[in-house]
Amino acid sequence: MKVSEILQVKGNILYTVTPETPMLQAVITMAEKDIGSLVVMEFGELVGMLSFREVMKALHESNGEVGKGTVRKHMDDHPITVTADTEINEVRRLMLERHARYVPVMDARTLLGIISFYDVAKAVVEAQSFENKMLKAYIRDWPAEGDE
Repeated sequence: MKVSEILQVKGNILYTVTPETPMLQAVITMAEKDIGSLVVMEFGELVGMLSFREVMKALHESNGEVGKGTVRKHMDDHPITVTADTEINEVRRLMLERHARYVPVMDARTLLGIISFYDVAKAVVEAQSFENKMLKAYIRDWPAEGDE
């Protein structure tokens, strides 16, 4: 299974901010949209990711206040990225290795979407469920000895 298959099912709604967006506004957007990350874009290009991990770090550093800083100060400015052709097992490995819950999907410099750890887990479970159904159907139709 490839990343492109997950994006087809998931859809392509993206929430973005700029590096100059105030952290408070970013947190409000994440809360209102019930999302765990924002794509940080500048001049039409991906420059970072802001996830709840970075928000928690910012809160910790500021004694529980978001403060007046901008997204630029807290964003991950080197997020891992994948392509639509990346195999799901490779995405799983990268996400686990880098503790990344959200990964931008790129086509050269064009952002195609974001896949989350949840999206990957759901796709794997659905693929395994389909495989199990096929195997059970195959076993049920297994010819009895002597029927040949």
